[in-house]
Amino acid sequence: MLKRSRALASVGLVALAVGGAAAPAAAETLQEAIGLAYRTNPTLLAQRATQRALDETIVQARAGLRPTISASAGVDYVRTRVQGGQLIDTDGDGIPDEVARTGTTEDDGATASVSLSQNIWTAGRTARGIDAAEANVRAGRENLRDIEQQVMASVVQAYADVVRDMEILRIRQENITVLRRQLDESNARFEVGEITRTDVAQSEARLAQSDADLANAQAQLSVSRAAYAAVVGQAPTNMETLPVLPGLPADFDGALDVALIENPGVRAATYALQAAEANVAAARSEYLPSARLQASYGGTANDLSGFDLSDRTSFTAGASVSVPLFTGGLNRSRVAQALERANAAQISVEGERRGVLQSVSSAYAQTVAAKSTLQAGEQAVRAASVAAEGVRQEAQVGLRTTLDVLNQELELRSAQVTLASANRNQYVAQAQLLAAMGRLGGPNLDPSIDAYDAEANYNAVRNRGGLPWDGVVETLDRVAAPGITPATDVEDAPIDAQLKSEVVRTAPGN
Repeated sequence: MLKRSRALASVGLVALAVGGAAAPAAAETLQEAIGLAYRTNPTLLAQRATQRALDETIVQARAGLRPTISASAGVDYVRTRVQGGQLIDTDGDGIPDEVARTGTTEDDGATASVSLSQNIWTAGRTARGIDAAEANVRAGRENLRDIEQQVMASVVQAYADVVRDMEILRIRQENITVLRRQLDESNARFEVGEITRTDVAQSEARLAQSDADLANAQAQLSVSRAAYAAVVGQAPTNMETLPVLPGLPADFDGALDVALIENPGVRAATYALQAAEANVAAARSEYLPSARLQASYGGTANDLSGFDLSDRTSFTAGASVSVPLFTGGLNRSRVAQALERANAAQISVEGERRGVLQSVSSAYAQTVAAKSTLQAGEQAVRAASVAAEGVRQEAQVGLRTTLDVLNQELELRSAQVTLASANRNQYVAQAQLLAAMGRLGGPNLDPSIDAYDAEANYNAVRNRGGLPWDGVVETLDRVAAPGITPATDVEDAPIDAQLKSEVVRTAPGN
């Protein structure tokens, strides 16, 4: 682990040191980076562990369907000092039969018992607690999916950043080569008197600036490589070109419709609302009676020296009903508290849906803008390449100055850098759009990934400690207390139609 940490920490230094050195022969694809991050990213692994811990709440909630068994034992020692005459029991039959004078008596004994208690009806408290736990587990899965998408978005961005910076570094290195050749030509022409010392100085100045640009490009690549190693888990190698992202929407309206259904934030908020509603029902159930079966068995030993619990044994069995009559306002306060939390959860659902509208609108606008910038950048590079070649040829016959050549080379490199950045920006904007839609998970980007199944652990632990009559007790609790709505998969909830239509109308391209 220490060696691996040191290796990751040195990625930036290595990248800066090698700068323009040739990359390894092995190529690394985006799918490979996604697969590695999906298996090893610490943020994602920690959230999966958190979700497994949350799965345990359903076991705790279902424990209310099962009996509780406890055992207790104790020993007693009594030392009594008597002043004056007092009747005492000398033979243990409970009847005082001797007068004691001043003196001291000592008695000891032991008790042991086993007790059992089984809920029969809790007016829905247990069932509603199970519903709340189910809803919270489902909300946790959506939070896990949200974290996964954030990690995948970071992988895509880090990969695109490295690809962009490698391209910019190549451009800067190529510019150095061209400017050195231009300086050599300027020196040769100066020697024969075709140009002045000023022209040579201009070439030298541009070459020096190009050296500075190259150093900055190397430093930026180092930063991007370090960021990549942090999220993926290994240093980048020879990156391949960016592949087409799967599942991109055809239009804004389609993207928004998908996002309102599949965005993990909206779904998590809806499940949280289900849990809050179940908690309201559970709080109201506190007003109702509950019934349970109880049984106990125990024994008493009157003398520890001849320890025998069979001296006095007893067995008790029965049923009890508990009815809350007065709780000092506790139950009413709990119901009011649960109602306000449910109100807050309802508001959060609407807040999440409005946030999705904003996220989709922003990501879609950035995608459209980046696409236009990319197309303009491609045209600019083509035009600048033709212009640079033409200016060089015209300069050879004396129709252009050295400064004209240098300026046109600068314009060409600037257009190439802008194109590389535009390509990265479009790709990252597309990834952000997919994330807003809820479709940037690892399996979405690479179907060959062995997907993590959060439900598998839930199914494995749900019935831990279960007993044959769990279903009977739960059914009785639900039938006796109607109105319980178990947690279910969320559907597309309505949203303010005017708000949605306004966003669609003002979306880019509409």
